[in-house]
Parts: sequence; C-alpha cells; structure tokens
Amino acid sequence: MSYQKFIATFDGIVDGIDWQNWLLSIGVAVASYLAIHGAVALCRRRLEQVQADRRASKPMAELLCAMLKKTSNLVVVVTALLIGLTVLDLPQPWADRVTHLWFVTLGVQIGLYVNQLVDISARRYFGGRSSVSMRDTGAANPTVARTLMVWALKTALWVVLFLAILSNLGINISAFVASLGIGGIAVALAVQNILGDLFASLSIAVDKPFEVGDAISVNGFSGTVEHVGLKTTRIRADSGEQIVIANADLLKNTVRNFKRMQNRRVQFSLNLAPSTPVEVAERVPEALQHVVEAQRQVRFDRAHLKSVTQDALEFEVVYYVLDPSYAAYMDVQQQVLLGSMRVLSGIGASTAKASQRVLVDGQGHLRPPTPLRSMPKP
Repeated sequence: MSYQKFIATFDGIVDGIDWQNWLLSIGVAVASYLAIHGAVALCRRRLEQVQADRRASKPMAELLCAMLKKTSNLVVVVTALLIGLTVLDLPQPWADRVTHLWFVTLGVQIGLYVNQLVDISARRYFGGRSSVSMRDTGAANPTVARTLMVWALKTALWVVLFLAILSNLGINISAFVASLGIGGIAVALAVQNILGDLFASLSIAVDKPFEVGDAISVNGFSGTVEHVGLKTTRIRADSGEQIVIANADLLKNTVRNFKRMQNRRVQFSLNLAPSTPVEVAERVPEALQHVVEAQRQVRFDRAHLKSVTQDALEFEVVYYVLDPSYAAYMDVQQQVLLGSMRVLSGIGASTAKASQRVLVDGQGHLRPPTPLRSMPKP
C-alpha cells in the first residue's frame, strides 16, 4: 500500500466517524489508562506491605510483586488505546486488525510476566546450591547449569510467543516450523557430543546427585567438587591435583557422595590364635562390645565368632559412627582397635598366628607342613 493510498484510507475512516464518537473513544482510553495504572500501583503497594511483615515468610507475595514490577508502561498505554478503539465504529478490516493488536499486546505482557517468573523460580531452585558455592569459595558463584536452564526456558517462551503472534496475524507458520525442526536436527547431529555434555550438566543441576563442595568418589578417584560447567566438572582430588571430567562421562559411572552420609558403617575382623581356650573365646564378643560402646558418637551393632579354622579364630565386629566425617571415623577406629588390644590381653587371648614346622625327609623332599600343637597347661 502506497503512502497516498494509506492517507486516503485513513481519511475515509476519520470522515466516517463523528466527533462525538472520537471524544468518547479518547475519554475511554484516558480513563482506562488511569484505571490500569492505578490498579497495578495499588496491588504493588499492598504486596509490599505484606512483604514488610517479618513475622512470616510470604513467597507468593514476593513472586507477585516481582512480576507486577515487569508491567510495561508501553503495554499499558497500548492497551488503553485499544480499549478506546473498541467504542469506535471501525469498518472492516480495521476491526480485525485491532483484534490482532489485542493478541500481540497481551501476549507480550504475559511473556514479560512469565520471563520474570522463570528468573525467580530458577533463583529459588538453585538458591541452596549458590549458598554452598558462596560458603565454600567465599564468593557468589551462580552455576552454569542455572544459566543454561534459564536461557533454554526463555528461548522456548519467546519462540512460542513469536510463532503464536505470526499465526494470529494469518501467516502460515507450518513451513517455518518444519525448517526449524530440520535445522535443529542438523545442528544436533553436528554437535551431539557437546549437546550430550550440556544435557548432562542440566541433569546434574536438576537431579543434584552432587553439588559444589561435596566430597565424591567416581571412576576410581575421589575428591571435592569445585565447579560444574556446561561441558566438564572439575574435581580437586585428595592427592591435590585437579581432575577434569566430561559431564556425560561422569554420569555414566557410579558416583559415591560422601558428604550426604548420615552415619558410617564400620566392619572389621580380629583373628585369635587357634589354640585359644573355649572359655576365653566366649568372653571375647562381650569384651569387644564394651570397647565399642565406650566410644562417643558410636552405635554398636554386633560382635560374633565368625569362623574357626586351623589358622585362626575370626571374630567380626560391626558398629556405626554417627559422625560421617572421615577424621571422626579414623579417631573412633583407632580407639576401638587399641581398646580391643587391651581387653584381649587382659582376658589372656592371643592374636599370634599358629606356628608351623617343615619336615624334610632323607632324600631332601619337603613334607606337608604341620601346625605345632600348643603345650598343655599344667
């Protein structure tokens, strides 16, 4: 449409509507703007007053207030003008065009609200993880996975909104959507390894098998997680070096998270000499139980004579250390072992192995070893 034709069409619309209708339309538009702007300001003020009450947490009030802050003044102005145009006797196709403008205006404002909702939800969801990063590194360190998730959700939101607007305007988007699908498949095949690591990073962010600062063991090495990136995860090994492993490879292996241990199960065995008298062996489980129960932050489970062989009497002890730290476990284990040595010595039990002798015949051939029998007590 040329400029002259547009002016002629506009003049025809203006001439077809009397001035009283125009005045009514302008009045309705101004009143609508004041009403919408006042309602938004009143709601924000009320929500801020609710937030100021420190006696209880108001997450919904905070969410609604943050979303209302994203109300666009331009959208309010356009909405007021569209309300004013509804009272005009507009001919076709101008009435249909006003309807399309309604869809575009409301769609953009809803998109702004949802965009803010995504930001707030992601910040709250990853809040615990960011707190761990700040506590361990001393500075705020928003995760890359959070950025990736927010970017993906926002991109999907605005692409869907853009396609919906085009469809509402009467444009056939089928070919466009098909082109996007084919192009996406081509790109995915070209960078499938990188995308695998990206989705693995997203999986780590959502499922949280571990977080920054956790002590983990995977694929034969152990250490503390320092950073979870888009493609790799960096782990500070217990021996000091930094280990960089791809996110996809990391999730393919079994990950043991030691930081989330609530307690530590300890199982160890003590071997006594096979010549230990039965009366002494009967007293060993009870003596070991007293040793374990004398320790702090420990829950005793059991102590039994597990097996009797010609080499040793094997006693098995199981207990739980209620403090999951490795240092506490080693301290308790040391005290339990030292106490076990004391009580075994006190009741006359020996941990020495059975002695053996080797006999050689006259031709220099070795005979099967036979254990030396203990001397009978007088």
